Amino acid sequence: MKDRLTDELTAMRAAKELAPGDYCNLGIGVPLLCVSYIPEGVMIQSENGVIGYGPVYENDELDLIDPDMIDAGMRYFRPLPGMAFFDQLTSFCMIRSGRLISILGGLQVSEKGDVAIHATSEENKTPRIGGSMDLAWGARRLIIAMTHNAKDGSPKVVRNLTMPVTAAACVDLIVTDIAVIKVTDSGLLLQEFAPGWTPEEIINQTEASLIIASDLKEMEF
Repeated sequence: MKDRLTDELTAMRAAKELAPGDYCNLGIGVPLLCVSYIPEGVMIQSENGVIGYGPVYENDELDLIDPDMIDAGMRYFRPLPGMAFFDQLTSFCMIRSGRLISILGGLQVSEKGDVAIHATSEENKTPRIGGSMDLAWGARRLIIAMTHNAKDGSPKVVRNLTMPVTAAACVDLIVTDIAVIKVTDSGLLLQEFAPGWTPEEIINQTEASLIIASDLKEMEF
């Protein structure tokens, strides 16, 4: 079986989409890992009411944490100059403003840019839709960072969603553990491939049709 990118490398590639001056919210899962690779000058916002925070503490630094400084993924973060706290109403005004970039995880993305982020299974112990609809619909740009296939091997980049729709026609870019795919009006454009993978192999792991970009290249980190 071919090697795929680790979650850390997927997050590192997704974080490369950010530039100084951007404001970004990171979703649960792979996106939360992006905080360690954020370019200088990018402000990270968390829906529980903080903006401008730094990387999370490592396991051997737990004696340094402030228990009040925690993100939406229940991880303790480092303070940075200019960091600010606010109530959740203000937080969601930011999230719905069309000014933030959202990097979110995904269960499925369709060729039209529809995204399924939340589950409704009784086996899922986490809250259902949460803030994912607001973060997807209200984003200036939406990047989905996820594995290319589910645990059973089924494609997560599909023609049409078979899971509950979190938000419709809102995804701009998909970063997976084998590919970078742009959502365009003409369809899904394969822009980058993971080291060791070919476009044909990625197509075979994808249900939706892929257009091969004229400047297709190997992923860089």
